[in-house]
Amino acid sequence: MDKYKTLLITGGTGSFGKAVLNRFLKDKIFKEIRIFSRDEKKQDDLRKELNDASVKFYLGDVRTSDRWIMLYMELIIFFMLLP
Repeated sequence: MDKYKTLLITGGTGSFGKAVLNRFLKDKIFKEIRIFSRDEKKQDDLRKELNDASVKFYLGDVRTSDRWIMLYMELIIFFMLLP
């Protein structure tokens, strides 16, 4: 099966975001998974826990930042978790 290019998960360091992330990491259907969240400490902890080069981390808040829109471009699947 061909891999999809990229998955973006907002709120990816929360409990639901991590469940989504682990599900897609297990299936290995994405070349890259982007985690967008506002908690730098949780991102660092998750980065160390996963130690997976296919997972990229981006710091920001979807409520106040246009940065996530740039990450959204050229995506196949997008999970947006709002507080």
